[in-house]
Amino acid sequence: MRITVIGCGRWGTCIAWYLDKQGHEVTLCGRPESKRLRQLMETRRNEYIAIPESIRVSHDPSSALDADTVVISVGSQDLRGLLRGPFCYRMQGRRVILCMKGLETGTGKRLSEIAEECLDPSNRIAVWLGPGHVQDLSAGIPACMVIDSRDEALKKELAEVFSSRLIRIYTGNDLIGNEIGAAAKNVVGIAAGFLDALCWHSLKGALMARGAREISRLISAMGGNEISAYGLCHLGDYEATLFSPYSNNRRFGEAYVRGESFGKLAEGYSTALALNGLSARYGVSLPICGAVYSALYESADVKETIESLFERSLKPEFWS
Repeated sequence: MRITVIGCGRWGTCIAWYLDKQGHEVTLCGRPESKRLRQLMETRRNEYIAIPESIRVSHDPSSALDADTVVISVGSQDLRGLLRGPFCYRMQGRRVILCMKGLETGTGKRLSEIAEECLDPSNRIAVWLGPGHVQDLSAGIPACMVIDSRDEALKKELAEVFSSRLIRIYTGNDLIGNEIGAAAKNVVGIAAGFLDALCWHSLKGALMARGAREISRLISAMGGNEISAYGLCHLGDYEATLFSPYSNNRRFGEAYVRGESFGKLAEGYSTALALNGLSARYGVSLPICGAVYSALYESADVKETIESLFERSLKPEFWS
């Protein structure tokens, strides 16, 4: 399979490295002005991983026109702008796989919805989600992930082609639930960072249980299957997001409470804003995500905001 990976951040580079290991013909593409791309072109490595000479590195996104499959791994707020670029209008008929997690802040739309709006109807669109860190995968530590799509044949085909002993891929059956869950787990990850900064580590168990429960209610209200919140794309990604030293979202939350700068992408920041809008639109209470939103966007005191969750009315654990 000829594959172009657009996005040379840590995850895009890892996916290019992984697909090359599976024997695919891979091009890794980044923006011409990107320092990360320049480093990869000069040294064939970044701070996480080294890529072999068999991977072509390019700054020309039209390289995607030479591929039959395009994997996109960019910041969620950059997706619409990328897909509106001139080269995308010439990508008819290609498989497009979104290997990223997030929601558009202005609209609350899922990333596959944006792709469907911007691309040609002949494009076959899928999402590749689930837990994994570059540091673990490059060390040979296996992971389980999910590929989902409205196209039943496409997701089965991709799962078969991309699965290996390093990454076991399951096919999803709930695009709404998997995308919402994958995006929302980053917000819960920021909340975990809040707890770590406050040394309230034992609350993480409750954070996991209650976080999954509130997201399950949102998924159901949006037309998805609430059980998806307990699958690989949300609850199954909690260890990598709430506990791992590699988690950007957890580290961002911790740095935020301590008043420290954090220079890496934490998708949970923009997702908290999008979820706040979806909470109002669908009439679903999201106490944990709302607390993160209040802290990040309304300058609420983190400790007081978390403590306020204990003052909510008492109710059965699994109230509907």
